[in-house]
Amino acid sequence: MPQTDKPNYLGVFVTFARNSLIRDMTFRSNFLLDCVSSLSWLLMNLGFYLIVFHYVKSIGVATGWGQNEFYVFLATTWLINSLVQAFLMPNAQEFSELIRTGGLDFALLKPIDTQFLISFRKVEWSSLSNFFLGLIILAYAVFQLSYRTEPAWSIGPGIVLLYFAYIACGIVLLYCFMICLAATSIWLGRNQSLYDFWFYITNFSRYPMDIYEAGWGLPLWYGFTFALPVLVVVNIPARILAQPLVPKQPWEWGLMIFTPIATVVWLLFSRWVFQRALKSYTSASS
Repeated sequence: MPQTDKPNYLGVFVTFARNSLIRDMTFRSNFLLDCVSSLSWLLMNLGFYLIVFHYVKSIGVATGWGQNEFYVFLATTWLINSLVQAFLMPNAQEFSELIRTGGLDFALLKPIDTQFLISFRKVEWSSLSNFFLGLIILAYAVFQLSYRTEPAWSIGPGIVLLYFAYIACGIVLLYCFMICLAATSIWLGRNQSLYDFWFYITNFSRYPMDIYEAGWGLPLWYGFTFALPVLVVVNIPARILAQPLVPKQPWEWGLMIFTPIATVVWLLFSRWVFQRALKSYTSASS
């Protein structure tokens, strides 16, 4: 029996990305309108926070999240969300449609991992316009922070590498939550409310976790930090670069250790959920 070659996952992904780019460039006007629409939404958000910081000096009392620190947080949110929107969300949204039309049958027959195949089939290139705007805001905020007088604040190659490593952790965590939600389509028949659930879950990650650390927000802080670690997705990389608290508090160091552990645990758990869901799948042709 001849030995079957293992699929080249990187080559398959590059092919998917190239085909998506060719498809987008076929309708250039639509592509440009999507880019302009996404950028307009982000600029409106930026304008809102410019108005907020015209009246206040920081987000919360004694949290350290001043204007430029919060812009680091905001830019980090845009970087992570743009990559998720470009590479992951379009495919997760279409998973229920694959089940309805029988497309999942063909995916199961392919000599490649099914989860990989349905996770990276399509790339929404227009969403990456948000990524580049996020980089511009991030560079501006870091430049402004370089004028701070605290000698403890500094940024070097190690900090930058750590920042992007935790951004990668955040993207993987969001992917895990997303694939778990998408897998429920097999059990529910047709889960068209994925985007709504996704908005509700990730809405907590759009603000510094300090605002949840008192009163009725404390259960939310614990729940969305440890049970469903949404708050660490943006907060940890943003804190590494902006350093709103210098020196760092003990709980911050603990969360930096917790985040990669939670990423690995959720990656294994989401893989288990997806495989378990596939075992429950009934072919559309049966």
